[in-house]
Amino acid sequence: MKKTGIVIAAIACALLLCVGFYNLKNHSGTGEEAKDMTTVQKIDARNLEQDYPKTPRAVLKLYNEIITSYYEGNYTEEEFDKLIDQARILFDKELADNNTKEEYKSAVQDSIANYNGRNFKIRQTDVCDSSDVKYITDDKNGDQLAYVTASYFTEEKKKFDKTYQMYVLRKDAEGNWKILTFYKVEGNSTEDE
Repeated sequence: MKKTGIVIAAIACALLLCVGFYNLKNHSGTGEEAKDMTTVQKIDARNLEQDYPKTPRAVLKLYNEIITSYYEGNYTEEEFDKLIDQARILFDKELADNNTKEEYKSAVQDSIANYNGRNFKIRQTDVCDSSDVKYITDDKNGDQLAYVTASYFTEEKKKFDKTYQMYVLRKDAEGNWKILTFYKVEGNSTEDE
């Protein structure tokens, strides 16, 4: 009889421990807070100094999240300012130097106002497959470059359109891929530019 009582007590303790760990894992403050965060808050909370995207595609996916968030407009002025900062961290030093924070922020605000006046919406963004990213080494200076195509499915006044941008990223001294420049292309261009 004593053995049965001990076994039942052990099972009960194990069950309580399992339930406790489950509750701790699924209901901790940070887990619940992360679930309740908006996309803008999640972007703003990312520490890009410690957790920078590893591939050119990942950089573009994050950049697309940022620009989509710009036009959705669901943010405070402080959150918008942090979005601008996060976007600029993705910029190559050359691009960032040619676009100060104030200039970039002003350009984004002007673009948002223009698009809002036209009832413009970005419905979906996409980045080309990994196999479609073109990597080259610049013969002149040895820079490592990646060419990545992104597409934007948009709606304006109940008309839909799909546009493509070619992004050129350059690997910096720390090994991070940074946006150097971008330009509009026709279709899904992965051919030599």
